[in-house]
This record gives sequence, structure tokens and C-alpha cells, in this order.
Amino acid sequence: MNEDELKEIIKMPSLQDMVSEPPHYNKGSVECIDYIRQQLGSYYPAYLEGNVIKYVHRHKYKNQNIEDLKKAKWYLSKLIEFYENL
Repeated sequence: MNEDELKEIIKMPSLQDMVSEPPHYNKGSVECIDYIRQQLGSYYPAYLEGNVIKYVHRHKYKNQNIEDLKKAKWYLSKLIEFYENL
């Protein structure tokens, strides 16, 4: 492995970063999940629940099954946080 290849690997986000803070969701001044919550209003909890279901369902059909389970966990934690703050 040459030096340039090593530098590219070091710059790659970790799996945790790609689940909780993917760079493509944090462009601009508002994080994507905050914008979604603002736009969906009272439907926001259903959106979170739907994503939990989606990621739990599809994890077994993909090579990145751990990443999908972590995404489901992330959406579930957002759903719990939503109800705790009512």
C-alpha cells in the first residue's frame, strides 16, 4: 500500500460516523433529520418508526447488515427521544 492509498483510508469515515452523522446528510446549515422533522410535523414519529422497520427488515438481505441494524437503532433512539420530550 502506498502513502496516497493510506491517506485515503484514514480519511474514510468510520461505520459509526456513517450511521449517526453521514457527511451527505449534513450539508448546509440544517441537518437533514431536523429538516424532516420540521416538514413532517405530527407525522415525524411515523417516519422514524417506518425507518426502524425498513432497516430491520432489509439488514438480512445486504452485505452491510450491521450498518443497517445500527441505522435502525439510530432511528429508534430518535423515536424514543421524541416521546421522552413530549
